Amino acid sequence: ALAGVGGSASAPARKRRTSGSAPRRRGRPRGSGNRAKQALELVRARPGITISELADTMGIKANYLYRVMPTLQKEGQVKKRDKGWHPA
Repeated sequence: ALAGVGGSASAPARKRRTSGSAPRRRGRPRGSGNRAKQALELVRARPGITISELADTMGIKANYLYRVMPTLQKEGQVKKRDKGWHPA
């Protein structure tokens, strides 16, 4: 029933990542999509807007914007003051 369980493996074992570099992310970079552009336009139109207000206006969940907005901040496109976001 369990033939080959403890015996020699017929297929070679998978190699593990041994380089010290960080694993590569798949897909496009965070904050590079249309939603980031839309959020940036809203921040420019309504300085001081909160993530909750952005999410309601855009019709999406706020948790997505909690990933997008810090990326825009790192890129120097927006700044956070108190609870609101402002154009840089």
